[in-house]
Amino acid sequence: MIRMSAEGMLAIWSDVAPEAEADYLHWLTREHTAERISTAGFVSVRVFRAMDFDIRRYFIVYDLDSPSALSGDDYVRKLNNPTPWSQRIMPTLKNFVRGGGRVTIASGAGHGGFAAAVALEDRQTIEAETLVARLVKMDRICSARLLKVDKAKTSIPTREKSLRREDQSFANLLVFDGLDAVAVRSALDSVESPASDAAMPSFVYKQVYQLDRRQLAGV
Repeated sequence: MIRMSAEGMLAIWSDVAPEAEADYLHWLTREHTAERISTAGFVSVRVFRAMDFDIRRYFIVYDLDSPSALSGDDYVRKLNNPTPWSQRIMPTLKNFVRGGGRVTIASGAGHGGFAAAVALEDRQTIEAETLVARLVKMDRICSARLLKVDKAKTSIPTREKSLRREDQSFANLLVFDGLDAVAVRSALDSVESPASDAAMPSFVYKQVYQLDRRQLAGV
């Protein structure tokens, strides 16, 4: 197993209406992700979009120094003081799913431009180390990680959360990525998943944006 430097992860999904997509992407890439990555304990962010282009489904992964960043004063302060642009965007997001915590298993190195994520029940994590090791041996798969969600940190009530309706979460998340969509789809099809969840369908995602805190001005 390869220990990745980021010990924590925050994963977020949301659907965006076609007429609101440009505003959402400008908010995400011109304000929101930079604001988040400037937060104490946040390392980097990758933004993905579902390959099914009839569905404007976005998947965002933040790497964290540790799960403690999720309940840190800096992050909670920002969640309780959303910017005017965030206040406009948050109520428009649909099928919002969010969970953060500790990366308990990681294998492989680097990232590909395509990814998939599968929510796992606790019973399925018993063999997770074997599953992760198997995935990174598959053709053109780069890395795989298992996230164990910290429910207490994920469910902290904040002003930003109150702007959305019916937030959902999950217990564990398997995230893996590779060099092309075919390879990631093949790996995804090999993973047993719980009963289908309308809020977390099994998409292959393509990376559309990336930001590291070292890229921020003044850092």
